[in-house]
Amino acid sequence: MRNNVGVSRLESVDRALQLLVLLRDGGPVSVTAAAQHLGVVPSTAHRLLGALCARGFAVQNAGRLYQAGPEIAVLTDSSQSLAAVRKAARRALEWLTDTMEETSQLMVLKGGNIEFIDGVESGGVLRVTARTGERMPAYCSAGGKALLAELGDDEIDRIYHRGLPPWRTARITDLTSLKTHLAGVHRIGYGINVEETESGVCGVGVCVRDDTGRPIAALTLAIPSPRFGQDKLDRYVDALHTAAAMVQQQLR
Repeated sequence: MRNNVGVSRLESVDRALQLLVLLRDGGPVSVTAAAQHLGVVPSTAHRLLGALCARGFAVQNAGRLYQAGPEIAVLTDSSQSLAAVRKAARRALEWLTDTMEETSQLMVLKGGNIEFIDGVESGGVLRVTARTGERMPAYCSAGGKALLAELGDDEIDRIYHRGLPPWRTARITDLTSLKTHLAGVHRIGYGINVEETESGVCGVGVCVRDDTGRPIAALTLAIPSPRFGQDKLDRYVDALHTAAAMVQQQLR
């Protein structure tokens, strides 16, 4: 009897660990999706998710989906380091928005997603809203593309081992196309999003690096589609690189 209880507890621990990885890398999930991922009935998945919520490893969003909680953030990214990046980037974000008259945003990579950790909105009537605290698939975002382009194919395969998560306005739909696209992003040094995160919004993004050259975050300009133009691209990119250098100087 004791052996059976021990095996049952180990199975529960293993399932909880699988859910932690799913929440860290996969973004918001439903009870049904979690159950399918684990190969268990929904009631079991619901019980495990409830336990993770009780300990701060998961939270429910407004849509009643489960996503990574604050304890996962502490385990995967030092909260102090995120705070340091946010603090170092604040002046650069303000400068970027003042200079370009567009919304600027700061994001970090969380598995296959990007998370917006700060932003400064432009003052224009037609502007993009800053999305601080939100997540979306990295492969759709300009900054996410810039960060993913710094990874090797093996790491991309690991992150998207279940394929690309669907996104309504995504233009890249398979892993082969993504790798080809990221090779181009790596070559030119910046990512572009043309209405891939949402209709009516375009973006340009570059990496922010630490002293070793490792990318730790991305800066983006979020631009209403009517104002976005290829003829302005060099100006966008130059401003973003200047802002990224400001952040890197502050981090030193």
